[in-house]
Formats: sequence, structure tokens, C-alpha cells
Amino acid sequence: QVYLVESGGGSVQAGDSLRLSCRTSGMNFNIARMNWHRQAPGKQRDFVASISANGSTNYTDSGKGRFTISRDNAWNTVFLQMNNLKLEDTGDYYCQTTRKSRNIWGQGTQVTVTS
Repeated sequence: QVYLVESGGGSVQAGDSLRLSCRTSGMNFNIARMNWHRQAPGKQRDFVASISANGSTNYTDSGKGRFTISRDNAWNTVFLQMNNLKLEDTGDYYCQTTRKSRNIWGQGTQVTVTS
């Protein structure tokens, strides 16, 4: 069974940084595209960033220049480095991948940005 476990969230002030981690197990991490999503309070879950097996990355416009997604295949872990955090970055952050056409999600980690 595939497990995704996020960590690294917290409460920070605007302008601060956080590094989220998503540790995976039960899958061939090396060949998997990994994604981060955010769900703000009362809103739908939205795409934040993705990284392919070969390291190609994509970001939502709001994250470009501030967020960096990376992966460590030796540790089966994907990271999301978030710099210069803004109030609108507040939400629950979820790690996600696809296996056998099914979306698999972690339990999420909460990020709160205050002024």
C-alpha cells in the first residue's frame, strides 16, 4: 500500500520561510511524478507545484519565484521550499501522486501565515 506522509507545516509570519516534506512508501518513487496542492479554508484544493521523475518542475503562478519543489530519490521524499510566505499561502498542504490511475493523497500539513 502506498503511503504519503507530509510534515513541516506551522504558523509563521509573512515573509518567513517553511520547508514541507512528503515521505513516501510502498511505491516506486523514482518513476513517480509528485505534486503539492493547497486547500485554503473554505476553498477547493488547488495545484501548487509538481516535479516529474526526471526533475522537471511546474508551479502555479502565485508560487513562481517563491516556491521550489525538489525530490530526494534516496529517501523517497519530495520537498516544497516556500520563501517569502504571504497571507494567501495559508492552508492545508497535501502531497499527491498517481498510481494505477488512482490519485493518492497524504493527510496534509497545515500552514498558517500571519501578518
